[in-house]
Amino acid sequence: MNDDRSHSYLLVPPSTQDRMQGVLSAKVVLVMYGDYQCPRSADVYKLIKGIKRELRASFGEDYLCFIFRHFPQTQIHPNAQRAAQAAVAAAAQGQFWLMHDTLFAHQQRLENGYLVEYANDLGLDIPQFLKELSKQVHVDRINEDIEGGIQSGVTTTPALFINGIRYTGRWNTTELMAAMIAASH
Repeated sequence: MNDDRSHSYLLVPPSTQDRMQGVLSAKVVLVMYGDYQCPRSADVYKLIKGIKRELRASFGEDYLCFIFRHFPQTQIHPNAQRAAQAAVAAAAQGQFWLMHDTLFAHQQRLENGYLVEYANDLGLDIPQFLKELSKQVHVDRINEDIEGGIQSGVTTTPALFINGIRYTGRWNTTELMAAMIAASH
């Protein structure tokens, strides 16, 4: 169960500034606040990927818009902030989702050397990537996500909002998909 229920609405609406898969006009807009070093965030993201495939097959491509917002919990996950910066640096080179998937797949290895290795594997411009990480170019963007999450009552990850309303059900495919389908009507 999601035990963080202090707020039930997403106060920062989805926009074209978000990292998204799908279109904002979709029947269901799912916003996830996540942390790349959080095992539950990785598990829930895997669930969402499976649900996305099922919903796309049943209802079409534009049924679900998935948005990921960063919420690194640095007090318990020391590499989460740097991983988020790596994802946004990859986004600057058009590779956000590939880096995003890589970071969740390798969340036990998020130290700087691994981040550079992942960037290299994705064919990123490494000098550019390293410059952006060292100068912390993307910290403000990540902090905007964190601040928006805090405004909406997020204190831990993962946190999901379906069409702007906090999801408080169980973290399983059946309940999460049922909540999405219900929200679309």
